[in-house]
Amino acid sequence: MAVYSFLDEYDLSGKTVIPFVTSGGSGFSDTVSAIKEEEPDADVQEGLELSDSETADSEDEVKSWVESLGVN
Repeated sequence: MAVYSFLDEYDLSGKTVIPFVTSGGSGFSDTVSAIKEEEPDADVQEGLELSDSETADSEDEVKSWVESLGVN
């Protein structure tokens, strides 16, 4: 619900949105498609999904993922 409240409040037109999530099982679910629907003028890309069992040892994976995005 926090994501939907954020999307109601802010206009992300022209922005790139790359979501990431830690999850106990549902992953992104329909969140990426919901963001695309709510923000049709944003560039919404697939992001990083980590299960809750992966988060404790995910520092290297997250760093690698961020570096692969080519942003600072």
